[in-house]
Amino acid sequence: MSTVNDSLVIARRNLIRMTRIPEMILFGLIQPVMFVILFTYVFGGSMSIGGSTDPDVYKNFLMAGIFAQTVTFATAGAGAGIADDMHKGLIDRFRSLPMARGAVLTGRTLADLVQTALTLFVLAIVALIIGWRPGYAAPTNFGKIMAGFALLLLLGYAFTWIGALIGLSVRTPEAATSGGLIWLFPVTFISNAFVDSSQMPSWLQPIAEWNPFSATVQACRKLFGDPGVSPSDAWPMQNPVWASLIYSILIVAIFRTLSVRKYRRADG
Repeated sequence: MSTVNDSLVIARRNLIRMTRIPEMILFGLIQPVMFVILFTYVFGGSMSIGGSTDPDVYKNFLMAGIFAQTVTFATAGAGAGIADDMHKGLIDRFRSLPMARGAVLTGRTLADLVQTALTLFVLAIVALIIGWRPGYAAPTNFGKIMAGFALLLLLGYAFTWIGALIGLSVRTPEAATSGGLIWLFPVTFISNAFVDSSQMPSWLQPIAEWNPFSATVQACRKLFGDPGVSPSDAWPMQNPVWASLIYSILIVAIFRTLSVRKYRRADG
């Protein structure tokens, strides 16, 4: 119980800090909205989804990818925040207090999860305004839509632990921001998020289909009833909900362990 209570205290501290720096929330909202508008109106008429270049088809295909990209890009902010706390000596102060070792990182990741949920909520409203319609290509219901968003949040939470490890491994917030974005670009673009993976070179398709990011995107497209569900025989594409859950839980288990170990050894 000590770990849970300490984690909630740290999460509350980080949430209060976020409300006192509203530009953090504002900039976090603007970026995904820009991606939605740019991809929808710049690339919309030139992308073929299931043999159709109809902009409305691409718009409904795109949203699951944009949602997933938004929750994973929050990773860079988490890493930068932890690096900033270390740079200012705040982590050293926490380590001197009689509290659970993993609580600082768990609280930080939980606070980031709340911010990600807020961003996702605003982004979903923007998507509905520009024409995203759940059930566009296949029947769906409220429960399935909520399940899709739950998978997205779980993926975002899992990737936040990768950001935590990066934040603990560098000396400055700037390095954490750069390090947190470099690996995210190939992960998000070598996937089925923005294009049909069957249109990629044959050697690249297996990488995209077994990408954890692709599994969550495919699961969301199925749950939302969006067009462009990959017909691939790869197991993550055939069982995307299970694949997304397994990938996310494994990432949390591995990177939480590594992050807490790094935190205990951190020299500030």
